Amino acid sequence: MTERIDVFAHVLPPKFYQSMLKIDPQIPQKFPFINIKSLSDIGVRRANFDGATKQVISAVNINPEDFVDGEQAANLCRQANNEMATMITENADMFLAGIAMLPMNNIPAAIKIIDNLPANFVGVQVFTRANGRSIAAADYDPIFKTAANHHLLVLLHPIFDSRKPDNNLVFSWEYELSQAALELVETGLFDRYPNIKIIIHHAGAMIPFFAGRIDHILSAKQAAAFKKFYVDTALLGNAPALQLAIDYFGANHVMFGTDAPFGESPAGATRTIIAALKQLNLPTDSQALINKANYQRLVAKIK
Repeated sequence: MTERIDVFAHVLPPKFYQSMLKIDPQIPQKFPFINIKSLSDIGVRRANFDGATKQVISAVNINPEDFVDGEQAANLCRQANNEMATMITENADMFLAGIAMLPMNNIPAAIKIIDNLPANFVGVQVFTRANGRSIAAADYDPIFKTAANHHLLVLLHPIFDSRKPDNNLVFSWEYELSQAALELVETGLFDRYPNIKIIIHHAGAMIPFFAGRIDHILSAKQAAAFKKFYVDTALLGNAPALQLAIDYFGANHVMFGTDAPFGESPAGATRTIIAALKQLNLPTDSQALINKANYQRLVAKIK
């Protein structure tokens, strides 16, 4: 029986990866995280499967638009998505659904991909920046519009801002997530697409901790908009921080997510995050919402 659904787990489709290595053989040196074996090795993944947590899988952030032109990026994204669809079908006991990779330097192709997702896909992944610009840039709005029209999940994942000389994995990505969320709110995203379902990685990053600043500095309308985001539980444990996120966003806007296989060797921090949630002694209905009911509710209208 599936006890929980991990909405934010990553894979590296092997054939897609080989295509990327032909374009840039230095990817493993440039992005050391790509060498985590359980990203691609289903055997390692299965050996560490807890038997109760099904994963919604998205591709690790080796984004084709950073390497090739728009047409080739679109082809690579289709390859990755089709490969993930097969991985889900062949490992249905572990993988529940997929999240699409999009070519952010070819928005018309990205829209076509969204319009024609594999049947076992439930959303798309976007990053805090693309092509050197904020994801809130007007050029990217059609992606949010199309995702909203299809009632899809939109997973917001951080990347580094190349303009900054001091990027680091401890703090920078949390800033990038928070800043992207602010910019999306400031553009009026929720006015245009009131029912859009954006899931911010890492429990909403800095947002819950700085709720007071949000409430006092922004307009009341903008402050309220922040609570329209959804977040996952990918904090590598840290029960008090998870409680803060739940208090801020509400249990109906928090979804179980681990960032697997990152965080803990060899295949992620699933057990650590489960243990942190148990420490909170949440009401039974809140536990049910976070573990899988929120996910089930949000994907029910996908068309």
